[in-house]
This record gives sequence, C-alpha cells and structure tokens, in this order.
Amino acid sequence: MRPLVLASSSTYRRDLLQRLQLPFICESPNIDESPHPGEEATALVQRLATAKACALRKQFLQHLIIGSDQVAVLDGQIIGKPGNAAAAVRQLQAASDRSVVFYTGLCLLDSASKQLQVDCVPFTVHFRELSDSQIKRYVEKEQPFNCAGSFKSEGLGISLFRSTEGEDATALVGLPLIRLCDMLNRAGVAVP
Repeated sequence: MRPLVLASSSTYRRDLLQRLQLPFICESPNIDESPHPGEEATALVQRLATAKACALRKQFLQHLIIGSDQVAVLDGQIIGKPGNAAAAVRQLQAASDRSVVFYTGLCLLDSASKQLQVDCVPFTVHFRELSDSQIKRYVEKEQPFNCAGSFKSEGLGISLFRSTEGEDATALVGLPLIRLCDMLNRAGVAVP
C-alpha cells in the first residue's frame, strides 16, 4: 500500500482517519487559508483542501496525501472558528432555532502521478431553540473556541441539535470518511 499522509494538524481529523485502521502520518501544511473576494463556500473548501495536499507534494513524493478543509455557513455567510467565549456565544445565539450548513472539502492527491480527486461534502445541523443560559453553560463546559460553528458534535454539542441531515456524519467533524473511502479505493487502497 502507498503511504498515506494527512495534511493537517487537527486532532479531530487525525482521530477520524484512525477509524480506517490504515497506517498514516500527519504533517501540517503551511498555507494561507484566506478566502478570495466573493469566493463561494464550496469553492473555498475545495481550493483549500487541494492547497493543503499540494503543499506537501514535494516533501512526500510517492504518497497519497489527504487534504481537508471545512467552513460553516449561516444565512449564506461563512462563519469561522470563534476563538473565544464571547464570539462562541454570539455564534450559537445566531444559530438558535436555525440551520447551519457545513461544507467539507476533501482532496486525495497521488503525489507520484499528481492525480487529484476533489469533492465537497455538505452536512446540515438544525439547532434547537437555545436560551442564553443553555448557550453559556455549553460554552463554559466545552470551550469550543477552535471549532467552526462553536460546538463539538462528538461531545456535548450534540445536545444543541434538533436534528442533522447529510450523507456522512464524519463530514461534520471535518473529514468525510465515506467519501474518503471511495477516493482511496479508486487510488488502489483496499478499505477495509
């Protein structure tokens, strides 16, 4: 099997990829993640997922390199990682009783052939109507400051949801494993 590289420093993505029980290494790409003016969310995440994988191409010449990027969109506007408690509270207040769509870009680069497989996997979270006290308790307990949308679905964040909608729940955490398995199988990696 060709060696796998996860182009990410995200512990969430690393933990997800471990589910596939394939050997891999992680390497953080150093790219500018700024959106281009007027860039749509789907185009942004696909471009950044590709840029992350391609940033490691010269370092890993005979590898399959996985890049992924995610944004959350509320009312057509990209919302990023909150960074602090006050911003997390504001994001969750805005999402209360509404829906947020998460777009996760995925790229698998064969660094030997330079062949790319690129896709975008959407996943929608329908939030419960949340009181300010619920939001503040959640933010205090889980401190989701480095998570797009200000929650951790793999933890207590699930209590904020009325329902979810999408083909692959792992896309919500940041690495859509169902789509990645399709890409790996096309690249000659037997999963399982």
